[in-house]
Amino acid sequence: MNGGESEYRIARFKERLAREEVAELGVRVEVRGTAVLLSGTLPTADHRDEVLRLADTELAGIPIRTDLVVACADPPDRPEDLS
Repeated sequence: MNGGESEYRIARFKERLAREEVAELGVRVEVRGTAVLLSGTLPTADHRDEVLRLADTELAGIPIRTDLVVACADPPDRPEDLS
């Protein structure tokens, strides 16, 4: 990775994550060697897809690794057994 340019692009990506429609402040963006790791929990698969789309746009040419999980917000399929 080219140090200064990559740092700038990563900072710009973080800024876009915080202010655009996605507004995902819970996504962590870390430099790991020559790659960027995206990790965190997102509310929907659509949000995950949007984060990945932004990453592809802003970080083109930088290897991206992901550990993004979609939270399951489905109601339980049966009552909880408290006995």
